[in-house]
Order: sequence, then structure tokens, then C-alpha cells
Amino acid sequence: MRNHENTTSRARRLRHALLASALTLGIAGATGAGLVIGESPVAQAEPVRVEAPAPADFTAVVEKVKPAVVSVRVKTEASPVADRSPFSDIPQDSPFYEFFKRFGPPGFEPGPQSRGPQGRTPNPRSPRFGMSQGSGFFISEDGYLVTNNHVVDGGKELVVVMDDGREIDAKLIGTDDRTDLALLKVDGDGFTYVTFASDAPKVGQWAIAVGNPFGLGGSVTAGIVSADGRDIGAGPYDDFIQIDAPVNRGNSGGPTFNARGEVIGVNTAIFSPSGGNVGIAFAIPAATVQDVVADLRNDGQVTRGWLGVQIQPVTQDIADSLGIEQTTGALVSDPQADGPARAAGIRAGDVILKVDGRDVKGPRELAQIIARYDPDTTVKLDILRNGKNEQIDVKLGRLGKMASNAPSGTPDAAPTSLEGLGLALGPSQDGNGVLVTGVEDGSPASEKGLQAGDVIVTVAGEEVGSPADVRSGIDAAQKQGRKAVLMQVQGERGTRFVALPVEKG
Repeated sequence: MRNHENTTSRARRLRHALLASALTLGIAGATGAGLVIGESPVAQAEPVRVEAPAPADFTAVVEKVKPAVVSVRVKTEASPVADRSPFSDIPQDSPFYEFFKRFGPPGFEPGPQSRGPQGRTPNPRSPRFGMSQGSGFFISEDGYLVTNNHVVDGGKELVVVMDDGREIDAKLIGTDDRTDLALLKVDGDGFTYVTFASDAPKVGQWAIAVGNPFGLGGSVTAGIVSADGRDIGAGPYDDFIQIDAPVNRGNSGGPTFNARGEVIGVNTAIFSPSGGNVGIAFAIPAATVQDVVADLRNDGQVTRGWLGVQIQPVTQDIADSLGIEQTTGALVSDPQADGPARAAGIRAGDVILKVDGRDVKGPRELAQIIARYDPDTTVKLDILRNGKNEQIDVKLGRLGKMASNAPSGTPDAAPTSLEGLGLALGPSQDGNGVLVTGVEDGSPASEKGLQAGDVIVTVAGEEVGSPADVRSGIDAAQKQGRKAVLMQVQGERGTRFVALPVEKG
């Protein structure tokens, strides 16, 4: 009996000990502060807690802005075609020729060399017209409205369909294909209009899109700003706002609002493998729209400053070849012969760091900054040249088409191989530079995009005229302890800089 009691007592004490241990571990796991080493507890970061408001009711915003948003109906002309029957291509020696000649539909033309039952020959139809639709919105009481350039491009007639169903003829004031914006005007007064937001939207804030998806006018969708500063390859001034409010075909040219009913952007593109909404849409920022619209309203066109340079990013390997640490700025690969930059003394290999004190992160930022200046404006450029900082004043020109610097011709010559880099070189046709006659697959040169037909103009800042010059430039870079050597190259894509790793040379 006593042995049984002792056994029971020991079991009870063991169970209590296990429960106490489990309770201790449970508390430690729940609090995150139960682990102690010596006398100091392990510090743990506090979780982020944000008191977020409940989702807003957009009724008041929509009631205010919806009358200002319209559908833009565009009539386009198609090329005239000859009247044709589904049976018009039946040859005259076909056994079905006589049958369709006698019993074919009215106006049937039995073959390209014959006449129809009434002796008629095919006549061109009258011009055919197509119809497309987009969205737009009023920005003034007297009838100015904004839409996308691609909505009205090629349009013969423009009609604005109001929120209440009224249709009003519109005229085109001006377009800007570089930003895909257009300004229209309708006659009249007293139109409900909207204003642009004075501050840039922040990622995470509400985005309300109103427009004409699939021809369904006056549709409203909501989401958030997903990202900003997006470059989607649409043009040199890409700076899109990304939103996840559902946007589809027909929304183009329509506005996206913030929760205060201010326009933060103009919907212009979607990312869609299927053609429908997948939650990724892009809007032109309000600041860009305001600048472009002001020019279009003034004289029907947009004027921009022109620097006259071909530029590229400062990648890490290019920074290594220049002996610098930062990868910001825009590397000048070629100042155009008739451009303002060359006239002011800008050279290939210069890195533009600032414009009038504004930092240049890369080529896209430089293009956007320069575009905001009027032609004939003098700007101060901070540049990095041969490891030293300099300032140069440049009087901007008017933006025009850029010239191509692609070389032509491939002379016959025995190539010289640069082992390790995967390059075969020979003399150029005009004696300027060194011709790339071959590139080994998988080599460092191939990885950097070099191809046969490219011409190497400079190596490490020095002009080259023979394969031996190229080899000497590479050797000099190695002696200086550089990880890469910078080459200026001309090719089908114009002039650019390529940094090749010298440790493999």
C-alpha cells in the first residue's frame, strides 16, 4: 500500500513539473522574451502596427467628378477596297464558273478577267470608316479636355459623349506623341471640370479610375497606387504611376483621381498577357500632363530643350573602368556633331551628374530634366571628366530628330584575336577606329552585346586605329589596377560605351 502511495506521489510530482515546464515554455513563446542568457534578455524588434482607417466610401467623390469625364468617339478612315464576292476568285475554266455566273448573287463578278451578269466591272467602294472609343475629361469650364494621343491618332471626326448622353463635336488642339497626350476643345461654356493634384501620389494611397472601358461609359473602379516612377519602354520620358484599379480597353485617356477628387494621372497603358485587366495599369503623372497641356493650349505643340547627346547608364563595370565608386549620373557616349553639348565642350566619356544643381540619377532623369526647359535656355552641367569634377554652361537647342551613327561596310582583312575577351579585330574601312570582325559566343564581349560590324573608337579614353592600339589600352588599364576597360563603340544602336573585364584579358 505504501509503495503504491509513493509511486502515485512521484507520478503526481513529475506531472506537476512537466506542466510547469510547459507553462514556462508557453509563456516564453507567447511573449518572445523568455530566453535569458546570463543577466541580459535577447532584444527583439517590436512589430509594426498602423491604425489604418476603414475603406472609404467614394460616393461623394464620384458624384462630383463623374460629369467631367466623357467618352471620346473617333471616326477613322480605312483604305478603300474593290467590291468582291466570296466567289470572285473562281477561274473561268472551273466547272462551277457558269453556275455562279447564272445563279450567283446580284452584282457577282465571276472572275478577275470577266464581267458580271450585267456587264459591270468591279468598282472601288466609297471610303470605309471605322469607329474607336476612348476616354477623356474636362480641365476647364470653357470646354478644353484631355485624352491620349493614341485615342485620337488618325481620327477624321471627333465626338465627345457627355455623362448625360449628349454628343458634341470636338476639334483637336494639339498632340504630343512623346508623352501620348492630346488636347481637345468643344464649343460651349459651363462644363463641369476637374483639377490636378498639386502633390505627387504616394504608394499605397487610393486611386479611383473613371472612364469608358469596352465602350461602357461612366464606369468607376478603385484600387491603390502600386508604384511610381515606372519605365515601361514607351518613350524617353517614361515616369508612370502604376495602379491596380481595374483599367481596360476604352479607359485610355481617362483620369485617375485621389480620394479628394483631384486628378493624379491619365490612364494610358495596361500590362495584360490576355488583353484584359490583370491589376497592372499605368497613368501619366499629373505634373507631366499639366506641363504638356499648357504648351498645347498655348500654340498647339510642345517645345522642349535639346542637349544633343547620346547617353547611357553608369553601370558598376563602367564605374570600375572609370575608377569611380558611384553608379549615378548619365554617361555621354556621343555628343552629336551639330548639338549644343558638343558646341559647349561636352565630350564622349563625360558623366553628367547635375543640371542646375538637380541630381541626375541616370539617363531617364536627365532626359526628363532637360525636356522641362525651353529652347535657348542656358543650363549649368556638373560633370565628371577623367576623375575630376567640372562645370560647363550649355545653351539648349530645340528638340529634333537624333542622327544615327551606325558604320557601314566591312573590309577584307586578316583578323587579330584578343584572347580571353572573345574578340576578333581588323582595320575599319575608313581608317577610323578598329572593326570587330567576330565575337565568340559566351565570351565577355558577347555578354556585353558586342557584335561583328561594331567599330571600337576609343579604349580607356584614347583613340585607337589598330588592333595593337586596343591591346595597349587594355594593358594600360590592367597596370592601373582597373577591373574593367572602357571602350567607346559605334554600331547599329548608335554610339555607346562598353566595359570589358580586364582580369580575363
